[in-house]
Amino acid sequence: MKNSRALFALAVAAVALLCRPVPVCAAAGDSTVMIQGFHWTSWKSAPWWGVIKAKAPEISAAGIDLVWLPPPSDSSAPEGYMPRRLAVLNSAYGTEAQLAAAVRALHSRGVRVIGDIVVNHRVGTKDWADFTEPAWGDDSVCSDDEWGKGKGARDTGKGFHAARDIDHTKPYVRSSVKAWLNGLRDSAGFDGWRYDYARGFTPAYMLEYNRASGSAFSVAELWDDLDLGNTDGHRQASCDWMDATGGEIKVFDFTTKGILQAAMQTGQYWRLADKNNRPSGLLGWWPANSVTFLENHDTGSSPGSGLKENAWPFPSDKVPAGYAYLLTHPGIPCIYWPHFFDPGMKTSISALIKLRRAQRINSTSAVRILKADTGVYAAVIDDRTALRIGDRAWNPGAGWTLAAQGPFYTVWTK
Repeated sequence: MKNSRALFALAVAAVALLCRPVPVCAAAGDSTVMIQGFHWTSWKSAPWWGVIKAKAPEISAAGIDLVWLPPPSDSSAPEGYMPRRLAVLNSAYGTEAQLAAAVRALHSRGVRVIGDIVVNHRVGTKDWADFTEPAWGDDSVCSDDEWGKGKGARDTGKGFHAARDIDHTKPYVRSSVKAWLNGLRDSAGFDGWRYDYARGFTPAYMLEYNRASGSAFSVAELWDDLDLGNTDGHRQASCDWMDATGGEIKVFDFTTKGILQAAMQTGQYWRLADKNNRPSGLLGWWPANSVTFLENHDTGSSPGSGLKENAWPFPSDKVPAGYAYLLTHPGIPCIYWPHFFDPGMKTSISALIKLRRAQRINSTSAVRILKADTGVYAAVIDDRTALRIGDRAWNPGAGWTLAAQGPFYTVWTK
């Protein structure tokens, strides 16, 4: 009988490990508020590094303390996502000196800076795979890459058809990547990294790069298809990936983005609470490692762009309410540059950041969902902040003070 009970207890523990809502390695209380410091067409405002430098006082004054900058290296595409010569930091965004000046301007105001790291794939200097600065051989290209001449091992993740998939099993490739990251840290001054296309190779190598470069803040892009009928599967996939990095690298919360925008498009705010009455995105399971956002350079609109515009857009009339949700909830909120610098939204977003700071809301703040129904969502955060979003009325009752409001949202404090 004792043996049966012991086996049952072990089985329960195993299931809990597979589907645990909040892993034991989750850090507590990170108050970071970040901004994506570019959009898809930022390179057209050359030098973009000069724009960043000029905006440093404004960013800091708003209470934003982390800026994510675009890929800094030479690239065959101006946006930076087709890296060519990694060691060359003159790009469509400006020169290496202008980049370093922008980072110094942010640092001087207490704002940390992370760089967009694209190492899943690479293009040749003049041909398919004639890699220079640093020079890598044909054995750095995965054998199952479309090029057909790669002499490396098979890809350890998803393929990328537009460039050569890099074989990260090669020790010399990993040494080269680590040297490049350390150079970005030491010369340009980056504090950490945003890892592009993180599904492209096994997370163990990304963790190796992260540790070797002493990253102070890291977040990965895991953009998987979201099935609104199985959102637990989507956030479980993010947890599984983070487990493989020991929880040391955060991820963008695509689950919350998809659920929140579906709720706001349809009025189905019941989507925002899971069966245990927790937030239904990754936010509800691993908030300390959830970087929440409404849009990024791939999903939303960019000024003057017709190419990548509105690939998976958040409803434009609900953007202020979306930020009311992100900035009153746990996780680490990331603001999209065109939203923050839109004159019609900057005031409301800045007020919500100030409110978040004043109410001491952080990445692991407690959420008590009071209502999640058609037309309305209501929650209390840390017993000090109350939020309503939707087109139906709701209020928290006596003892609360109106703190912020706008289309489709109201915030109270006490």
